[in-house]
Amino acid sequence: MAAGKLVLAWIALLWLLEVVDVVSGHALDGLGVTPRTPSELADVVPSAFIHFGFAHLAANTVPLLVLGFLAALAGLRRFLLVCALIVLVDGLGVWLIAPAHTNTAGASGLIFGLFGFLLVSGFVERRPWGVLVGILIAAIWGGSILAGLAPTQTGVSWQGHLLGLLAGVAAAFVFRRRATPPALTP
Repeated sequence: MAAGKLVLAWIALLWLLEVVDVVSGHALDGLGVTPRTPSELADVVPSAFIHFGFAHLAANTVPLLVLGFLAALAGLRRFLLVCALIVLVDGLGVWLIAPAHTNTAGASGLIFGLFGFLLVSGFVERRPWGVLVGILIAAIWGGSILAGLAPTQTGVSWQGHLLGLLAGVAAAFVFRRRATPPALTP
């Protein structure tokens, strides 16, 4: 199945990048986003692929695998467009509002975005299976998502999580599938 292969390849790339980061003495960690520094705009996209250690990456792997696979089932082109919107909006938002002198990286903004996308898209498109998926996703990961939005966790970018979630909700509207109107008969 193409959706599974794409998501597995994405996760394999993230793990490979972390191996390269460790071997290089954490040279890739500089690709995170430092807010309001103009040169850091070039790191908005790469920051979604970089993690600060294997524990950070491991924490993101299962949610990205599951949510990414579910989102990719609706079509690979649509999935990639949704991911691109989430990564760009999340990264630019972090660049704008995260605290000064911080470095933000990781796939969690994308994960929160995919959560928001899956949560809302079934309702936006009025598709029963999509609604059911949204309800199940909320039941399984809703508590973790809410906890990740709390500004009290040290070393966690609640801004990146919130902006990713909002970008995912927006993506559900921007990339909604249009219903085909019924054929008229004379």
